[in-house]
Parts: sequence; C-alpha cells; structure tokens
Amino acid sequence: MSNKVLITNSQKVVKVPSGLRILIRRACNAVLEYEHFDEPAEISVTFVDNAAIAELNNQYRNKPMPTDVLSFPLGENGVYDVDENNGCKMLGDIVISMERAQEQATLYGHPLQREVAFLTVHSMLHLLGYDHENGGLEAMRMREKEEAVLTQLGLPRTVSYTE
Repeated sequence: MSNKVLITNSQKVVKVPSGLRILIRRACNAVLEYEHFDEPAEISVTFVDNAAIAELNNQYRNKPMPTDVLSFPLGENGVYDVDENNGCKMLGDIVISMERAQEQATLYGHPLQREVAFLTVHSMLHLLGYDHENGGLEAMRMREKEEAVLTQLGLPRTVSYTE
C-alpha cells in the first residue's frame, strides 16, 4: 500500500521540528491500517498559524476564532474520488494550527510532536467518516480509536514526558 501524505508548511510562527513530517505520515498510515483501509489513499496536511485557521473556521464553521485542527473530508459514506495520476483515493485535507498545537502541548505538558500526532490521528478519523460533535457513544468510540493508534505509535496519553 503506497499512501501519499502531502505536507505543506504555510506558517512561519512555529518552527517545525525535524522528524515531524515522518511522524505525520506514520500517524496517517497507522489510522488507515487500524481502520483496515486497504486501498492507497491521498491526504493533504497543511500547517497554518492562528489567523489563517480562524479565517477557515469562520468561513466553514461560522466560528470566528482559532481552533487546533480542521478536517475537510472529500468522501461520503466511504466513497472517495480517485486521483487518476496515482490511483489513490483522495480522503481530504487536514489543516493544523501550529500555534495552537504549541499552546496545547505546553498546556498538557507533552512535546509538540505528540500534540501534532494526536491532531493528525483525530483528523484522519474525521476524513474516514467519524464524528464527535454530538458526543455520546460515537465520540467515545472516536476517542478510544485515537488512543489505540497513538499507543501503537508509542505516544500513549499515560506516559509522563520530560522536556
């Protein structure tokens, strides 16, 4: 399976740590494997600042404030367009505010890499059709899947990090 994870850095506020792009690719692949998505997939991940994500959040969700991550799924009910150039199913776009990710990493006391991995896994599940907006059982299932994938990546929530 050869997945394509296209990563773009469109911000200059937070330095992108070395190895972060590899971790994002690993996180995307781990979610696809965990969900038994056996066909080649294409995902776009873009790093932005708080101003850019606030603009997108306002435009698409009518919430004029920064958020940590936005997911833009391209498929519906498990049906995705296929990129004719590479045969990959186009799952969608993930937009991560590196500023917000840095703030949350500091708040939760773990490295930026772990926060960005969490946001990537969270968004990947959205691209595959999961939702947590209504809470309840679906939100709980989504959180369990997030934790299972992060544990598989060696980034469980229970680890105490030292900086």
